Amino acid sequence: MHESIPLHGGLVRLEPIGPEHRAGLLAAATEDRTTFRHTYVPVDRAAVDRYIDRALLDGAAGLAATYTVRRAGDGEIAGSTRLRELEYWRAGVWPPRPGHVDPDGIPDAGSIGSTWPAPWAQRTGINTESKLLLLTLAFETWKVHRISLQADRRNLRSRAAIEGLGATFEGVRRAHFLGADGSPRDSAQYSILRTDWPGVASGCAGGRAVAPWSGAVRRLPAEPPVPGR
Repeated sequence: MHESIPLHGGLVRLEPIGPEHRAGLLAAATEDRTTFRHTYVPVDRAAVDRYIDRALLDGAAGLAATYTVRRAGDGEIAGSTRLRELEYWRAGVWPPRPGHVDPDGIPDAGSIGSTWPAPWAQRTGINTESKLLLLTLAFETWKVHRISLQADRRNLRSRAAIEGLGATFEGVRRAHFLGADGSPRDSAQYSILRTDWPGVASGCAGGRAVAPWSGAVRRLPAEPPVPGR
């Protein structure tokens, strides 16, 4: 299995999640929950404990690499993010499925998700830089073929952030799984391929991904209407 390593940027530091982050994650998750309607975020100390324990188990099994996000300047914990749904195409099992890891422990594809920045960290560049650090690890160290990203179809802010990175919209997966509000969630699906990465990295370095959210979301291609929505 790959070893999660700290990742450093100008605004943030990503640290492999651990019990030492419990208090900071609890504060980030509970200070103000008004922006967490479409995202699962632990609600109390017991939930934070379960969150960390599950993340560590997933890491040991090769399913995910979960990080605690810290603000670079003062080290305040700003939330969490992860590379998850890691796929291993050379594990000798077809189709690839959880529990079967490549001999070298390096994944061939995966997704970025389970991301929740504290309200004070939103629209500051922290979330964008966190994603760029994960993408750099995935494409330049692991040499993956694809990274997927997804958001609740209704979560326009998260979708705008994903589109700002230069990810390609692939469509909507209806009734994908149970959403944070307890209803079946439709997920907007995006991806970045290895061949896309140089352009994505160049565009983000030029400031494309850090423009303030305007409330608009690009549609590539146009989505079909969902009855009852």
